[in-house]
Amino acid sequence: MMLTTRANQVVFAEYSYLTGFGHSSCFCNDGYEGNLYLQGGCVDIDECEGELGQSRCGGQTCVNVPGSFRCVPKKIEKIKPVRSGYRFGTVVLGSRDMEIDQIRQEEKEDYPKEGTSRIFSSKELEKATDNFNKNRVLGQGGQGTVYKGMLVDGRIIAVKRSKVLDKDKVEEFINEVHVLSQINHRNILKLMGCCLETEVPILVYEHIPNGDLFKRLHNDSDDYTMTWEVRLRIAVEIAGALAYLHSAASTPVYHRYVKTTNILLDEKYRAKVSDFGTSRSISIDQTHLTTHVAGTFGYLDPEYFQTSQFTDKSDVYSFGIVLVELITREKLFSVVRLEENRGLASHFIEAMKENRVLDIVDSRIKEECKPEQVLALAKLARRCLSLKGKKHPSMRVVSSDLEKIRSSLEDLEVTIEEEEEEEEMPIEINIDDSWSVDMTAPASLFDLSPTLDVEPLVPQ
Repeated sequence: MMLTTRANQVVFAEYSYLTGFGHSSCFCNDGYEGNLYLQGGCVDIDECEGELGQSRCGGQTCVNVPGSFRCVPKKIEKIKPVRSGYRFGTVVLGSRDMEIDQIRQEEKEDYPKEGTSRIFSSKELEKATDNFNKNRVLGQGGQGTVYKGMLVDGRIIAVKRSKVLDKDKVEEFINEVHVLSQINHRNILKLMGCCLETEVPILVYEHIPNGDLFKRLHNDSDDYTMTWEVRLRIAVEIAGALAYLHSAASTPVYHRYVKTTNILLDEKYRAKVSDFGTSRSISIDQTHLTTHVAGTFGYLDPEYFQTSQFTDKSDVYSFGIVLVELITREKLFSVVRLEENRGLASHFIEAMKENRVLDIVDSRIKEECKPEQVLALAKLARRCLSLKGKKHPSMRVVSSDLEKIRSSLEDLEVTIEEEEEEEEMPIEINIDDSWSVDMTAPASLFDLSPTLDVEPLVPQ
């Protein structure tokens, strides 16, 4: 047995006996194929194009070499620093299976300090938050703790630190960076950067001083700022942000967690949509996501719950609940309401059917609100809450209709496109049932007892 070459091709020669006669057989070596008796007959096999290389390399990159192949770790895609938008210097926005230590290994460069999102050092954030002093805590929740901080240049920031490091938290961390790096909207919370030097993910946001919409709606102090005009403007701003995510962003985004605790209010009570940990970017021609059902009781689109297919219309349903909250200031569930209408959606729909929407308007705004605007808003909310997703208006239409409602004068009849609705029986999600899906239902969403309220993960 010996190795020879023919015209620079690798050849395998074998000498053997057959029925008393000696003979030799020649073959192309392993990793080559063809007829060696022809000029250039043995040709290298590209195993990376076949099943062998793909199965052996798994999640790594298959690289063909003469006569064989090798598997190498996938290169981490870098995004160059930009002076506008919210992109990180070298934060990976590609594979979502990436671990935090892989991101750290890529962090080798210096980044601009102003005009762009960037990577923060752990020392910088420790100094900004006074070593994450408990007196700097703005809010706590299932995901972690938010601290108020101040950078050396005087800017106030909100620092969100996860409680533990696990696969799901890393996934949400990378996903939020991935989503927020692609969008730029005045009513979407700005991600200023992140820290890659700690054991748990840390994200840095602009500081929003007036907390979340849920807390402001249910604030019982005498200094009440949630007037009808403010609520209507907030609705317009949220709708504009969601319409942007669905149809104007460079890559369409489904938020998947639209609710009043995820709507923050700045110093002028302008809305900022937040919490993109579970959001998903989709391709332009993609119509839905098939996912493990997850969400918050009361905001969950019944069609999504039944099919596991999340669409842009699922966000519309959740926004419809937010509109009802703005009109009524009622919580998602209440034992005070009749048993069949304990859920806010069914309670509102029943009031619509009986033409008594004005009876459930928040008492704090009854005297100042314009009945024709309330009724127009209620009709729009009802369309958003249809049990059939195809009947939901798009967020672009919702945004346009809200602009019309807000700009209407007192003596102007507001006309909003309406479709004939079939009789629908509302589907109630029984909170006492046993679920195998990822559901959340903070005590603050229930009208049971004021002592059950919890602190949301937002500034106070």
